[in-house]
Parts: sequence; structure tokens; C-alpha cells
Amino acid sequence: MVIDLSREMNKKELAIKISKLKKLEDLDIRLEQYNLDSEIASEIVWNMHMNNDIKDKVIGDFGCGSGILGYGCLLLGAKKVYFVDKDIKNIEIAKENIAKNSMNKRAVFFSGDVKDFTKKVDVVVQNPPFGTKIRKADKIFLEKALDLGNKVYSLHKIESKGFIESLIKDKGLVKKIIEIKLPLRKSYRFHKRKVYYVNTGLWAIERFKKI
Repeated sequence: MVIDLSREMNKKELAIKISKLKKLEDLDIRLEQYNLDSEIASEIVWNMHMNNDIKDKVIGDFGCGSGILGYGCLLLGAKKVYFVDKDIKNIEIAKENIAKNSMNKRAVFFSGDVKDFTKKVDVVVQNPPFGTKIRKADKIFLEKALDLGNKVYSLHKIESKGFIESLIKDKGLVKKIIEIKLPLRKSYRFHKRKVYYVNTGLWAIERFKKI
């Protein structure tokens, strides 16, 4: 049975619970890894919730990292969440976060490349690489999301708008773009500032129904 936590949880409470999760360690710059800010994560998940895209839904958290987005979905009543990440260290941290909060029964973990994940889901939420280190990494995530999910919430640099619209024009419809000033905290030795802000957007996409 799915416990309905959404009736008693507001956006502030969601952010507080998310902020207590264990963060990623030993970040890999080649995979563009960073810890997603808990306030931003709660904003993304809350938008999904307000669009009725979480409760009783099967959700894929692609490039899940610490599991922060999928965890938020579980808190708000998701039927099941697939946590997908190619870095086994990330999967282990996501497992720890979910186990610590007693949500194992509704969580499935997939350690491998997103290209190899094949489960159909109702909704995909993802914070993919921007494609600055591995060319077209963002394209791979978006294409897989549109292949497997009926709806997609995907975070990208706002400058990628033209590229994304061109990529999905025959696959789905952009319902909304929520602009987000994404804080990236100092994570690597070459970072000089404590916080660097990136102009991003959360794309809410609905896939065209297949005839």
C-alpha cells in the first residue's frame, strides 16, 4: 500500500526532508557530477506534484545521483521510482538515503548507462549532464526519457532551448519551461568561487501518443 504523505506535507517540509539526505562524494568531473541544491530539487518535485505527475505514478529518476529527486517523488506518493545512474558510488548513496527513510519497497535501483535502461514509466525526472564534457550526453538522456516516459521533467542550460525544441519536435510538446538560477557550489579544485550560478530551465514535456 502506498502511504499518502502529500496530504500532510507542504513545500517547505518537503525541502527540509530533502536537505537531510546524504550528498554525493568523490565527484567525477567527466560525468559533470555535482550535488543538486535541495531547494531547487524541492522546486522541481513540487512542480511535478502540482501537475498531478507524482501520486500513484511510476517514475524514472535518470542520472539519479544521491536520489534526491526520486526521493522527493516517493515522499509525495509515487507508486514506484526507478533510480538510474551509471556510477555505482552514486547508486550506493541513493540506496542508503532511501533505506534510511524506509522507502525500499517502492524503489528499484539500476546501476548502468541510461541507454541500457528499458522500463516504461509514467514520468521521467532528470538532471542530466549539460554535455560540456561528453558531447551530446544531454541528447542521450532526453531521447531515452522521451522513449520511455509519457511526461518528462528535464533540467538543462537555458541556452539549450533551440537544441531541445529541435530534438523533440516530432516526439513531444513542451508544456512549460521554468527558468531556474542553479547554484553550483565549489566541488572541484579548479573552482574559484564558493558558488557559481548557471541559468537553467526545467523543461516540462509531454510525449505525443503513439498511434
